[in-house]
Amino acid sequence: MISNTEEINYLRTPESIRERTQVLFELCKNGGTHFEYHPERLDDVCDYVLEVINENYPSLDIPFHSRWGHFKVGGHDRVSLLDKRLLSMDSMEKARTKLDLVITSVLLDAGAGSHWEYFEKTTGEVYSRSEGLGVASFHMFCEGYFSSDKSTPFRADGDALKNLLTDELQMAFQVKEGNPLIGATGRTQLLNRLGRCVLAKQEFFKDFRPGNIIDYLVEQHGTSFEVSDILKAVLLGFGSIWPSRLQLDDVNLGDVWRHQELAETDPEHCLIPFHKLSQWLTYSLVEPMVEAGLEITGAHKLTGLAEYRNGGLILDSELITLRDSSLRHMAHLPGSDLIIEWRAITIQTLDLIADKVREKLNLSLEDFPLAKALEGGTWWAGRKIANELREDGSPPLQLDSDGTVF
Repeated sequence: MISNTEEINYLRTPESIRERTQVLFELCKNGGTHFEYHPERLDDVCDYVLEVINENYPSLDIPFHSRWGHFKVGGHDRVSLLDKRLLSMDSMEKARTKLDLVITSVLLDAGAGSHWEYFEKTTGEVYSRSEGLGVASFHMFCEGYFSSDKSTPFRADGDALKNLLTDELQMAFQVKEGNPLIGATGRTQLLNRLGRCVLAKQEFFKDFRPGNIIDYLVEQHGTSFEVSDILKAVLLGFGSIWPSRLQLDDVNLGDVWRHQELAETDPEHCLIPFHKLSQWLTYSLVEPMVEAGLEITGAHKLTGLAEYRNGGLILDSELITLRDSSLRHMAHLPGSDLIIEWRAITIQTLDLIADKVREKLNLSLEDFPLAKALEGGTWWAGRKIANELREDGSPPLQLDSDGTVF
């Protein structure tokens, strides 16, 4: 019998995500979940993903799956414009600034809904969904919403974040009647909690900025460490910001859910971790740290992201199907067994898809880690097939989300 402390530490690892989601995948294959798995469809799904990879990156020069790509949507390199503003900074301060930006942006990157859009004044273009959220959050950061010192707008700090108002976020994101954003209040409250977190944890955030996580990592590991070390720091440093769902010994577990059926039949394995936003954030922290001269390895140890584009790919392509098709027409909470199963099966099948794509490309794990399969293909393939099947490109399942999960 393991202790709660051991369980908490375990649930913060990529290994726990793979191992616990494997339990539900095996249950699926044995007919014990809301979904049926069709392995005979795997090859066709991988071919579809390969088509998308060749469309997006014909040279196979694929960056890591991260938030940074969304700042370049529409062919506009907004990051290079920011870089010009940061020329006077040393490499570590430049990294802190970029980490302040990407941390706040990732935390604002849950599903926007199918009716929200953002008009970018500088380009005259309109963006929606994750790219729209990325562009909107980029400009919100640059306009100083997250800085308590208006003379230095390019930063985020605890005081500004904890005092941010929902009205301010809605103004920055152009929310109004006819342009609704799902979970605006939940997003604001998440940033408020981020502010309180960085103010309370000076061991992680020495200057009360989210970007100080780079200082913590260098202090702990020097200038060379693994991506899983970043994830651990993210889960420890930012763990208190997540809505209080499950707790062990008064520790907020974050994106960890109890599968009710397993709680009755296999209680030892009933807690299923995903850490979607934390892993998305971890992938997104790598680039500024590498730019600062740090050596970071081991990206392949992280898992795929359990969100509705990757999950939509496997459901829309009929790699999995619902045993009861009427469930498509109901809204589902993140804590329902159905959604927990969908997300778990997504994690497992993303590994299978990445392995098969790697085999078809004749590339090694080092040359083509999962992070490239996600960015090059699966996420975009999920969006593409959704647009082919539904006019509004919405997910295949209706999600009742608070803006902090998907």
